[in-house]
Amino acid sequence: MKKSHLSIVLAGAVCAASLLVTGCSALRQVAALRHVAFALDRVTDTRLAGVSVERIQRYEELSALDIARIGGALAQQRLPLEFELHVAARNPEENEVDARLLQMSWTLLLEGRRTISGQVDREFILPSGQTTSIPLFIEIDLLDFFDENARDLIELALSVSGEGGTPKNISVEATPTIRTPLGPIRYPQPITIVSRDVG
Repeated sequence: MKKSHLSIVLAGAVCAASLLVTGCSALRQVAALRHVAFALDRVTDTRLAGVSVERIQRYEELSALDIARIGGALAQQRLPLEFELHVAARNPEENEVDARLLQMSWTLLLEGRRTISGQVDREFILPSGQTTSIPLFIEIDLLDFFDENARDLIELALSVSGEGGTPKNISVEATPTIRTPLGPIRYPQPITIVSRDVG
């Protein structure tokens, strides 16, 4: 075999081996993320129409000023609820590869009702054997999705804060995108992050 032909064959073999190694690495990262357990952890920084409701357990504990601010928002046909929902991502110890979450689109469900959607654009490294907190910044106008009276909507906000109110169910549909040596890979279908009752 001529030297030129031999060089081409060797170069092709090296490229094939490199692609195989890279492909195997990508598959390991995909497999690692598939074994990551996602769960809703906690809710922080809850504000209703600008009023902090984190340490309020009952409607009666709202001050006159708080009620006036919420009433002012309602008079404008809006009732914004803001909070930070922390998703816990647990990469089990048996995974030998750190999972890399590049992006995650999500939809929030309250009481089984689909509400707003958003996207996490920050990359998270999920080390083997550790739990990583992924914050979702939520801002929702309750009047867009619920037609209860003002008191019931305030009770809903108190429940979301985890401090009081009648227990409510929260869940998240998420579609992760992971970084691999072959480029970003997006989950073909959303996963449902475990629901939990708050309040």
